[in-house]
Amino acid sequence: MNLSSIFRAGCASILMVALCGAAVSCRAADVAPAKGKNYQVAIQNFAFAPKTITVPVGARVVWTNRDEEPHVITSAGSLFASSKALDTSDSYGVTFSKPGTYAYYCSIHPMMVGTIIVQ
Repeated sequence: MNLSSIFRAGCASILMVALCGAAVSCRAADVAPAKGKNYQVAIQNFAFAPKTITVPVGARVVWTNRDEEPHVITSAGSLFASSKALDTSDSYGVTFSKPGTYAYYCSIHPMMVGTIIVQ
């Protein structure tokens, strides 16, 4: 390992600490990759649109509430952190760093369900 690679590794560690605060652990889903693409999911008429979306690893999915009622994005199986209550026009984003199928729902209105497929 040369001096340049040690410096880059040290800078990456400092950046992770700065992004994640003083937390003991930092989840990959909480840090957006530099080249990741955003994919939009609208919350409208008490439904997610699209209901199912397929994205590549490293993509960021952003939910935006278009309803007049609040909604909370909640992972089935706690695979990512839940949102706060999203009021009208509020957004919430999650970066998916591992392939898999991520089911989610609105914890206020559990009949609202959706799926993120990460490939």
